Amino acid sequence: MTTASAPSRNWFALIAIGLAVGLASGLFGIGGGLLIVPALVYLLKYEQRLASGTSLLAIVAPSIAGVISYALAGYVDALLAAILAAGSMLGAPIGTWLLARLSKRALQWSFIGFLVVVIVMLFIVVPNRDSVVHITWVSGPLLGLVGLFAGMLAGLLGVGGGVVVVPALVLLFGASDLVAKGTSLLMIIATGFAGTISNLRRGNVDLLAAAIIGVSAALLTPLGAWIAQALDPFAANVAFAVFLVFVIVRMAVDAWPRRRK
Repeated sequence: MTTASAPSRNWFALIAIGLAVGLASGLFGIGGGLLIVPALVYLLKYEQRLASGTSLLAIVAPSIAGVISYALAGYVDALLAAILAAGSMLGAPIGTWLLARLSKRALQWSFIGFLVVVIVMLFIVVPNRDSVVHITWVSGPLLGLVGLFAGMLAGLLGVGGGVVVVPALVLLFGASDLVAKGTSLLMIIATGFAGTISNLRRGNVDLLAAAIIGVSAALLTPLGAWIAQALDPFAANVAFAVFLVFVIVRMAVDAWPRRRK
């Protein structure tokens, strides 16, 4: 079921978005919603809710490709992913419920605030690739809460939650950055499906666009995962932060006049 409000599709742009998303997904351990949502809204003129819902489905395919790539190198912790996924699957429907009730202006500014937090996290986290996470009676529930928060953001903003989960695993739980990325992508698969079910009921998904972006993204995700293992983590964080600053500026320029009115 696609929504009737979907704009005319630019096939070349959707494929290009997917390729960029796939590279970023494998490199940073994210689903790619941070790229998809702004691209759909500002390049292809999608309405914010439709862009968020379409993004949440599109990130599933590159996440699957990324999990396979990281798992083959031994960088996926299935137990961590299961705990995070349990929380995210509860949080995603809450996020989609909020998505149907918040104004476009509120969504724009909440997304900007979210990106600012992500940038700060990128410079706080110091990855250690020799670390191992041990599940205890304390860390287990905390991991579930991280997943819940990530799921809420996924349903609300159309992102997979990896930008929350990866820094949280490294900063709060001492995980290796590569294990954090691989595990995050495994969690994102569950989050994407959980949020998409709710979005479909509300008509907030363009299935064809999601399929084009997702399949295109899956082609380059393994390359991104390979680069992540070869590239210095801090250099990758800096590059990602620069991109996020550009996204924030672009969204603020669009949202600020409406806010003043």
